[in-house]
Amino acid sequence: MKLKDFYKKAIEIGIENDPRGKENVIKELEKRRKDFEELKPSEKELFDMESLNNPYSDSRILTGPEDAEIKNILIGIDIDVGEILLAETLKSKGNDIDLILSHHPSGKALANLYSVMNMQSDIFNIFGVPINIAESLMEKRISEVERRLLPGNHTRAIDAARLLGIPLMCLHTPADNMVASYLQKLFEKEKPFLLSDIIDILMTIPEYKNSSREGIGPKIVLGAKNRKAGKIFVDMTGGTEGAKEIFESLTNSGISTIVGMHISEEHRKQAEKHHLNVIIAGHISSDNLGLNLLLDEISKTETFNILECSGFKRFTH
Repeated sequence: MKLKDFYKKAIEIGIENDPRGKENVIKELEKRRKDFEELKPSEKELFDMESLNNPYSDSRILTGPEDAEIKNILIGIDIDVGEILLAETLKSKGNDIDLILSHHPSGKALANLYSVMNMQSDIFNIFGVPINIAESLMEKRISEVERRLLPGNHTRAIDAARLLGIPLMCLHTPADNMVASYLQKLFEKEKPFLLSDIIDILMTIPEYKNSSREGIGPKIVLGAKNRKAGKIFVDMTGGTEGAKEIFESLTNSGISTIVGMHISEEHRKQAEKHHLNVIIAGHISSDNLGLNLLLDEISKTETFNILECSGFKRFTH
């Protein structure tokens, strides 16, 4: 499979599993095309043309010829210069590596991470938060994340991969969409009664079982195992943590339990204030699950040789 086809397939699968629904994603892309047509010529020069087809600014081919044939992939949750030098060392020892695939973004994909956070407003709206409240709260948080990303040296890993001639790609939100949709559907099917039931369900999934062996398995951080789960909201996509003020609106909309990848102490305190149960399934384990589900879909038409690094472990589902 060519690199461009692998990338295109991953984006298509991400759209199919977007918690907002494919229809809403297509509407967003149509709006972008309309906005692009209204730009001045000087503005069009700097416009990210890829965003007209790919709604996820945090997922891109970062370097490498798009027609490169991909069979052997080194995959990691985080890829930096160290992992790229590891790839070069592995190649020198006889391992074929056609692509380095990172989950977390680099370069332009990291600098524009804040752009995908807009999707959180629509997801909150699906779970009962009025769209005007969701958008108002998210605007402040998105600006905060944008400012935080500004000073970063975003191209370090890309420069290293380019100099060594190794294609590099990151797939962030498409993989996060996979885990969010998968778990939400699983909980809706299994209907866990208690928080302990949610933990039990998570422990049937190999990525979470493996993380438990490493001492970082799913954990109840707010609530207790004998508390009732109520209505569950799986919060695992949309770039990074949303606005801490959203918890009051989630409680008012009937959410009892949040299952997420991670939660800051400040966000945890706000969730506690509004009587929410919070289960942290695990960050790296959830990233693994999302990537594995994405790879399962892509591998339906072609098989790949996978080398694991930087926190990634391949499981099939």
